[in-house]
Amino acid sequence: MTTAVSRRPNADEYHEFFAGYVALVPDGDILDILRAQLAEVLELLGALPAEKHDFAYAPGKWGLKQVLGHIIDGEWVFTYRALRFSRGDDTALAGMDQDVFMDGSNYAQRSLDDMLREFQQLRQASLTLFESFSPEMLDRAGVASDLHFTVRALIYFNAGHAAHHLGVLRDHYLSDAGDLS
Repeated sequence: MTTAVSRRPNADEYHEFFAGYVALVPDGDILDILRAQLAEVLELLGALPAEKHDFAYAPGKWGLKQVLGHIIDGEWVFTYRALRFSRGDDTALAGMDQDVFMDGSNYAQRSLDDMLREFQQLRQASLTLFESFSPEMLDRAGVASDLHFTVRALIYFNAGHAAHHLGVLRDHYLSDAGDLS
């Protein structure tokens, strides 16, 4: 079964903090947007020479692989929340502290190819899950980080969060690291 997410989430489907992520998602079928974004990530980062993989644009900033790792962590968390809420689980979920996640990760030691493979497989699994949702499931909601979200909004967060950080990569990492375009 393939379900198209037929509309953008309304502002009452998520906390205003996340409005910037939703705004970064272009109009169109969100599942097609997520597919295109996957191809964009693989093309953009897959072409980087090895000496650029650990680049950080300033002291104290994450390296390029850590930014990709943060995108991956966000995808895991938003997709897990969407799964729980789509199934009618009304258990309030804890928040995600990006610094705790990063401190506990080993992204700086992993190969970029391995991380791109993880992102590809995760995004494909997310898409398979999202395609299975009925319209009623998209409207279901839950609480995470003490905030209310619909399943639809969480799907948009995956795309918007990745779009935000791809912009950061382009503006601060790839331009300073030697733009490949």
